[in-house]
Amino acid sequence: MQFLIVALLSGLATFQSPLSSATGIRRSEPVVVRAVIDGDTIDVAMVGRVRLLGIDAPEIGRGFDTAAPYAREARERLVSMVLNRWVRLEQEAPFEDVYNRHLAYVLREDGLFVNAELVRLGLARISARLPLARLVELRHAEAEAQAFRRGMWAAAPGTPAASYTSSLVSPKTTSTSKARPLTIKTTRRAARAPAATKKKKKA
Repeated sequence: MQFLIVALLSGLATFQSPLSSATGIRRSEPVVVRAVIDGDTIDVAMVGRVRLLGIDAPEIGRGFDTAAPYAREARERLVSMVLNRWVRLEQEAPFEDVYNRHLAYVLREDGLFVNAELVRLGLARISARLPLARLVELRHAEAEAQAFRRGMWAAAPGTPAASYTSSLVSPKTTSTSKARPLTIKTTRRAARAPAATKKKKKA
């Protein structure tokens, strides 16, 4: 019982070291990333699921859904950057999403801003709808990815298709979500041979 109380208090204390009262950002103590779920979601010891704030990576696809382009590359790059490494989490309101995941910027101990790095590589794009404190950094990273045609921006400049960051529409999908474009299959019909005509015998 005492162990559970200590663990709970440790988890609560993780986000109780404010970075700046002016910006409203709270920075955690160093924590270890114990799993990478997809290109923008990690599992952190003493914290739980953390969704990278301000960005959206392509959807991996669950069950029979097909992974969106660059989804696996985004996850693999995130694994190489943070798995089993110490990071600090920076939070600003809102602190959680609708799935009760913590929303945070992820910073490695060597100073790497993970959210921006994924955007810079073209493996995620900005999804922020609020004036976040680090939004300018994210915009610079996205502009660089577009300029150098990296990742999802490789085909052509402009906004990637909806299929880059969304999978098939499910019952949980909101009305604003876009489904993947339908694939129209074409089939060749075998041409029917004209019916044979019988020659009339001469009487």
